[in-house]
Formats: sequence, structure tokens, C-alpha cells
Amino acid sequence: MKLKPINKQVVVVFGASSGIGRLTALQFAERGAKLVIAARGERGLQTLAHEIRRKGGQAEYVVADASEFEQVKRIAEQAIESYGRLDTWVQTAGVGMWARFEQTTPEEWRRIIDVNLNGQAYGAMAALPALRRSINEHGGCSLIHVSSGESVLSPPLQSAYAASKHGMRGLLEALRSELKHEGVSISVTEVMPSGINTPIFNNARTKLGVKPKPLPPLYQPQVVANAILYAAEHPIPEIVAGGAAKAGMIAQQLSPRLLNAFLSGVGFTMQRSDEPKSERAPDNLFHPLENETRIKGDFDAQARRGSFYTWSKTHPAAGASIAGAVLGGALMILAGRASTGDKESKKRAAALKTS
Repeated sequence: MKLKPINKQVVVVFGASSGIGRLTALQFAERGAKLVIAARGERGLQTLAHEIRRKGGQAEYVVADASEFEQVKRIAEQAIESYGRLDTWVQTAGVGMWARFEQTTPEEWRRIIDVNLNGQAYGAMAALPALRRSINEHGGCSLIHVSSGESVLSPPLQSAYAASKHGMRGLLEALRSELKHEGVSISVTEVMPSGINTPIFNNARTKLGVKPKPLPPLYQPQVVANAILYAAEHPIPEIVAGGAAKAGMIAQQLSPRLLNAFLSGVGFTMQRSDEPKSERAPDNLFHPLENETRIKGDFDAQARRGSFYTWSKTHPAAGASIAGAVLGGALMILAGRASTGDKESKKRAAALKTS
């Protein structure tokens, strides 16, 4: 399957008012894409659209809640009305909460599932008819859904969030198989970030008594944006943004009991900051925080600017060359050791004959 270059694409970024979505929209605009940006927070969308247009880009915005299908459908309709087609749909919208499962109310659980799982399904439902109409000789189209390393892992204090991400993974795998069976040129990509320095840790509801913090090591939002833009031009089923999440996934495959024991031991303390925060503090679980337009969160000093693992996946030729060089060097070292050992063996054998 061939996807169009970004500068030939019409792109929806849903969840664009702040964080990963905002940075991703800016990056698409810088690469020449025409944009429809969407989120619950109108002020964040207005400032983002203004920034894109001021730099010479094209952007329309739609205020929409991911849990309301009619609002989500309006986003796809706006892309068709404004630009005549839709080539890539990127869904980053999500909410979170840090609390023990037994502290979670049915309303809170339902809201997280509605936004993070049902909202992702509604995005795909709204986008697919427009994407199907846009497929032509110039290339296929793409659905890019940002989930989390928690689509595989399940740390404590995030039961609803982890459940929503596990469900999203099942949804995308089934959808990908159906489209492949039909022979439709629509790529379905799941982007799975590690802990990322975004405002989610400020904006999410918490019942810990303190502001939550990401499990280390964590990365800057640019790592995820790079992965998303790569997926917009390269049909790839999934990509992990940040090597930490990949390491956790490998640990989950090799020894789930050991990983569970580790998370049970450190998963509670390592997700707690020293900054007090009340359960009654403003959060964005049910309503947007209109003044939140930041891309980065408060953990700038601890966040890594890049991930070699993700870089190698988005630069496969260079990654393969580096891996080949490392393997070649290792083989040369082993060969040298073997040669030295062989010489030593011959010397010992000669000494024995002499004696």
C-alpha cells in the first residue's frame, strides 16, 4: 500500500487543543498538510488555528467531544466541505484518572471508556466513509490511533485507562483484518507511547492526594509526533513511541508474573509526585480546561528528547545499518577471541609435545 506524501494530504487531528495532538497538528502544517483540528476546548483550537494560519498553513477547527458520535461525524464532514477529501485521520483525544479501582465510581469508569474506547471507535466510524471515497491512484489513506503502552501493560492506579487502551488494541486489530480481507487501501496504525511529558498529569483527575507523575523513563511529545507523521506516509500496523514501553512489553511476554510483581512494588510510589493535589481540584474528565493549550507538562527536566528505539523504527534503513555494524563488530570481537584462543591452544599443544 502506498500513502500520499504529507504535503499532498488532508489531515484530521482530533485531540489537538494541547499536548501530543497540538504538536502533531503543528508538525503536519509545517510539512504542508491541510488540516481540520478538533477537540472539546474551543480556545485551544482557536489559538492553534491562528498559529497555523499565521505561518502560512491551512486549518479549520471543529469543537467536538469524542464520546458524542454526531459531533465526531461533523469533523469528517468539515474535511470534505473544506478540502473535498480526507486522507489521514489522527485520533489522540483521551482522558485519564489516577485512583485505585475501588475508589473509581461507575460514572468515572464510564466516562473514561466513553472517551478513550468508544471515542476511538466513533472516530473510525466517522472517518472510514470519507477515507474510502478519497482512495485513488495517488495513494491510499490512513487511520492513526494513539493508544498507550498500557494497551499491553496494566500499571496500578489506572484500571479504567488501561482497560480502555486494551480495548482499543482489540478494536484496531479486528478493523485492520477486515480492511485487509476486503483489499481496501486504508492503513490502520496503533501508536503506543511510553510515559510522555504532556499536561495530562496536571489535567487528569487524581485521588492520590498528590499530582500524579509518569513512570520513568519518560519522553518529550516530539517522540510521539515523529511516530505519527511517519505512520501517515508509511503503512505500519503499530509503532511504540519510546523504548521504555517496548521494554515493558517484552517483559510482559517473557515473564508477566515478574513484571506484575515489579509494578506492585514500585508502581504506587513511582506514580506519585511531591505536589499536593485535591480530588476536588479542576480536571478535564467531564469538561475541558479551556485555558490548557500547552504541549509539554511539568517534567521537562526528566524527559528524554528522543528515543533511539523509535528512531530506528522510523529510519529502518539506518537502523538496520547500525544494527548490522553492531553485529559485525560483535562477530569480529568473537572471531578475534576465537583466533586468540586457537593460538593459545596450539602453543599449549606444542609445549606438551616438547615436554
